[in-house]
Formats: sequence, C-alpha cells, structure tokens
Amino acid sequence: MSKRVREATSFTVWVHRLLDAFTPILTLLAMSRLYNGSWSDKYTVLGLFAGLLLVIFNQGTGVYSQWRGRTLFAGSKLIIQAWGFTWLALMVLAFLFKDSSHFSRVIVASWAIATPVILFLYRFLLRFLMGYLRQHGWNNTRVAIIGAGELGKRLAETLQEARMLGYTPKAFFDDNPSKIGSKYLEIPVEGTIDDFLSKKDKEALYDEIYITLPLRAEERIKRLLNKLADSTLTVKFIPDCFAFDLLHSRYTDIGGLPIISLYDSPLNTPSNRFIKRVEDIILSSFILILISPLLLMIAAAVKFTSRGPVIFKQKRYGLNGKEIWVWKFRSMHVQENDSHEIRQARKNDPRLTSIGSFLRKTSLDELPQFFNSLTGRMSIVGPRPHAKAHNEEYRKLIPKYMLRHKVKPGITGWAQIHGLRGETDTLDKMEKRVQYDLYYIDNWSIWLDLKIILLTVIKGFISKNAY
Repeated sequence: MSKRVREATSFTVWVHRLLDAFTPILTLLAMSRLYNGSWSDKYTVLGLFAGLLLVIFNQGTGVYSQWRGRTLFAGSKLIIQAWGFTWLALMVLAFLFKDSSHFSRVIVASWAIATPVILFLYRFLLRFLMGYLRQHGWNNTRVAIIGAGELGKRLAETLQEARMLGYTPKAFFDDNPSKIGSKYLEIPVEGTIDDFLSKKDKEALYDEIYITLPLRAEERIKRLLNKLADSTLTVKFIPDCFAFDLLHSRYTDIGGLPIISLYDSPLNTPSNRFIKRVEDIILSSFILILISPLLLMIAAAVKFTSRGPVIFKQKRYGLNGKEIWVWKFRSMHVQENDSHEIRQARKNDPRLTSIGSFLRKTSLDELPQFFNSLTGRMSIVGPRPHAKAHNEEYRKLIPKYMLRHKVKPGITGWAQIHGLRGETDTLDKMEKRVQYDLYYIDNWSIWLDLKIILLTVIKGFISKNAY
C-alpha cells in the first residue's frame, strides 16, 4: 500500500509540473488570440520562458513538496509567490534586452491575471477529483493508531478532517483505553497494545501503523518495534514533541539521518532567505528614493539645532546574536560622560534635543535604518533590535528571549503594529513584545511581511509610548 501511495503522489506531482510549464504559454496564446487574433514568435518565447521559470520558482518555494497535506489556501499563496517571482525575473530580462516594446500591454496584463486563475482552477479540480476518489476507496490507507494520548487524538482528528488525504484511522490501541473522549468514539478502541500485537490478521486489517506514545514510554516503544519487525506493516513513529513549546519545529535529514528541528526559523532555507532579501532590496530602494528629500531636511534640522553628528550609531544584536551597527538620526544631546549604562528614553527626558522628542514620537529618527536594510544588516520587517545592555538584562528574565534573534532585526514588526512600541518600563511589556516576535518568526511568510508593512502605514508611525 505504501508503495502505491508514493507512486501516486510522485505521478501527481509530475502532472502538476507539466501543467505548470504549459499553462503560461497556453494562457498567453489565448489572450493574444482574443485581443488581436494573431500570434507571434516573441509570445512563444515569452510563454516558454515563463513556464520554465514558474516550475523553477514553484520548486524553490515548496509548491510541489508535501502538497497532499497542505490546504488549498496555503497552496494558492505559494503559487502567487512563485508567479510574482516569475514576473520579476521576466521584467529584469525585458530591461536587460530592451525588448518590452514588442509586446502589447493589454495582452501581457491580461495574461498576468489569467495565468494564476487557471493555475488555481486546475489545482482545485485535481484536488476535488483526488479527494472524491480517495473518499470512495481509491488509494486509501487504513491506519491503526498506537497510543490514545493527546498526540494520537490530534493525529486522528487531522486525518478525519482531511479525508482527501486518503488516510483512514480504523482503530486505537492503548493500555489505558479510557483516555478516548466522546469525540473519537467513531474510531473504535480495539484493545491494549498487547491485543494489537497478538492479532494474527494485522496485515489484512491495516496498511500503516502510527505510534504516538510519549517519549517516556521508551521501553514500550522498543518492544513494540521489535514485535512489528516480524510483520510486513509500514510503521511510522510520531515523536511527542508537543510537550515542548517549540519554535518553527520541522523535520529534516542529514545523509538519511532523521533530524527534528526544535528551535528553528523559516528563513533558514535558501529559498526563503532569497525571497526575504529580494523583498528588502526592492522595498528599501524604493522607500529611500521616495523619502530622500525628507532625509535631507531631517539631517539639516538635526545638524543646526544641536551640537554633534547627524547620525547616531549603536551596536545591537543582529541575526544569530551577532553585533551590528544600527543607524538612527540623533535625537539626544551628545553625552559628556563615559558611562556605559543604557537608559531608555522617558517622557520629558532632559537628554532629548529640541526636535528629538518629535523625531522619536513619529519614528522619523529610525528612517536611516532603511540603509541598514538595504545593506543586509537589518530587514524592513522583524523584531525590533534592543540595546546590548537590555538584551543581557532580559535574556536572564524572559524565557526564550534570545530566540527573537533567529531572524534579522526589523524597522517594524508584528509587536509594533500591536501597539508595543517605545518604552518597555515593565517586565510584562517586554514579555508581550517577545511573544509577538516569536509568533512572527514561527509564522513568517512574505504575505505576513506585506501585511505588517501595510498596517504600519495605515496605523501611522506616531506612538504615545515613544519618547
């Protein structure tokens, strides 16, 4: 059964790749025929390039990996992302070869909209067809779950809610059957683990066995595996990692050796790092060009209203806790003493210059950080960098505080759009900020970044907590 499942999955993925490669050229042909009734070789080349690039970017963004267990909405976001990068690459090629004038803007714009619609449509139809066939017994996998704890229940619930996956839980086995709640009574509890092992018809009743026993049951798991080695059943073990509070946990392997990442970041993958970096370069360049007159005016105001440099530089922790220089417009008077104590700005702080309070309240003092983002020290979106002294203080007080440095620090972030800007004068405020930062890391996507940027613009940069 497991071989049949793998073969079907591989075949379906190759069908997706083939359709993805031909969809752009077919939609471009249709748009050209509808608009002017003709077709040229240049459109053929464009369609072929787009199809090839789309398959490459789909592969890079993970469209073809684990598609069977992914929601349609999550898959659609990845498709838009890959199509966006395809268009970006095509625009770069058009600029380099100075060839954009040979294409109709109406045709190309219609093509840009129609292609992802077709990609979504055929995926929806394929998904519906595969789900229908699996619900009616085609390529179904009968599952027995060993362990009726929270992990086993979660597995059963997931398989029941996603019937199109083709995995049908048939029975629970546990040494304490009373664990099963009423929600799972439709899946019978057929006895203890020993009852399961004593079944002579295990191979006929089940295709796959999922072991969901807790990690502390090491001896039971070993005995179970030794017994199951004398059968032809496919056996899978799901580690009980849900007892821990993890950060972007995921499964990988090194040379065939299975590895479970417990504290990780989605930006540890090359494709995601590339996407994030392209996002920062494009947006930072655009924003810096847009605000350049404002930067000059603020620089002049800082220079003429107080003595000292225009730019204030401070060492802070960057990616993986490495020190970076963060730039800001100077908003305080130059300190004459050599004290290394870092004090957060407070209301009516005497250290602020005549325009310093305004710059900090409006976050205009942070605009030079777009240069940090452009050079790669920071990102536009990410956890706000704190002073080194604050990091050393709070890492001792707040669990998992340093995990916020698993990504580059940002100019704005998930915590900031939820009102957690400015002074953190209580431990509770800093704990909430860290919670939001870790949520961002665990759920990162380019769509979340764009949402944060949009909300930052909508809500404005002024904060009553910034002094």
